[in-house]
Amino acid sequence: MDSILYFLIGFLIMSGIYSVFSVGLNIHWGHTGLFNIGIASFFLLGSYAAAIISSPPPSLEKYEDYLWGGNLSQLTILGFDIWFPIILILSAIICALVAIPLAFITIRLKEDYLALVTLGLAETLRIIFVNESWLANGTRGLYSIPRPFDFIDRSNYDYIYFVVVMITLFIVYIIAERATNSPWGRVLRGIKDNENTMISSGKNVLKFKVEAFAFGAGIMGIGGALFTHGKRFIDPITFEPMLATFIIWSMLMVGGSGNNRGAIFGAFLMWGIWTFTQFLPGFLSDANLRFVFVGLIIILFQLYKPNGVIPAK
Repeated sequence: MDSILYFLIGFLIMSGIYSVFSVGLNIHWGHTGLFNIGIASFFLLGSYAAAIISSPPPSLEKYEDYLWGGNLSQLTILGFDIWFPIILILSAIICALVAIPLAFITIRLKEDYLALVTLGLAETLRIIFVNESWLANGTRGLYSIPRPFDFIDRSNYDYIYFVVVMITLFIVYIIAERATNSPWGRVLRGIKDNENTMISSGKNVLKFKVEAFAFGAGIMGIGGALFTHGKRFIDPITFEPMLATFIIWSMLMVGGSGNNRGAIFGAFLMWGIWTFTQFLPGFLSDANLRFVFVGLIIILFQLYKPNGVIPAK
């Protein structure tokens, strides 16, 4: 019974983390119409930023090649790990700052071209981290990443981290809701529906698109930081497009694009399908075939429920 509960807690943690990514993508696509299939780039940046800033510099005895280590995990007040919320904020800021110049370069591109550029960026970043071992230990990755609340018994750690992830997801949801239901968010929806109308009404469409791109990227950076301190090991293979981009797109499409609640529901639903299909018998549990299941679900939803389970109003 304990093992089943432990498995379910792990499933809920990952569902919550992917929900953060789905909300970030919803800002891009669901509210603004920015076709970003380079989610892995901000997933990677948020994850590595959190790992490097929080970890101590590597010791020579471990034969590690990378040079960095912010050691922010030593920052505590009265035994409370105040460094962890700081890491989440810094990861969001780093991703947003990277997104701003990228947006100015690419945002004028339309649909397919924007998608190709963002996908190319994600793969470029991943290859850089693979080949430049001085940057983050190359293919060997970063391990022994500090865990928040390390004073808690390790057998109970996942239960505490589950609460942390859910609280963070709730805060991200509230921020996204307030932003998208504000006049700023209504302009974004206007841009998605009819960009020329927004231009004719005097709105600086480029400015709003850049802001939306940076905002969504910052949310994805928070998801990357949560992932890093949950897994405590990352390497470039983690950020291959299938599980770092396309599964997140499936979550948003199935849950309901343009609705933050739908984005969260879709993340839990699709991660549940991905997780529990591994228990299918024989060849049906093969990872490649499970991607076929995900693709089939997307096709069925596009045919019979194109607006998702919880569509936008």
